[in-house]
Amino acid sequence: MKGSSMNTHLGNIKIDNEVIAQYAGSVAVECFGIVGMATVNVRDGLVKLLKKDSLTNGISVVQTGHKLTLNFHVIVAYGVSIIAVSDNLISNVKYKVEEFTGLEIEKINIFVEGVRVID
Repeated sequence: MKGSSMNTHLGNIKIDNEVIAQYAGSVAVECFGIVGMATVNVRDGLVKLLKKDSLTNGISVVQTGHKLTLNFHVIVAYGVSIIAVSDNLISNVKYKVEEFTGLEIEKINIFVEGVRVID
């Protein structure tokens, strides 16, 4: 298990990076302007919109000590400000993941992989 470990007076707490990625992904898709998470096929260069059950494929979690770096690969809605959507995603994810895990988020990187028109 790759993840974070904390010692408390009650014992050890271990949080897997996959759990952090799943939670961060669910917070991200609730943000205005985010259509969903994306995965990129390196061989073909194709971008694929991920379903709710595979959100973690569009997120990577890197831990350095008790600090996290999150990388998001997202698809945004057509016609919205990418800067506004990114700022909203960063503030929501930072607050909620820090509250959820008790770990500090050092950096959040957002890679916009595509734009979709929402019906």
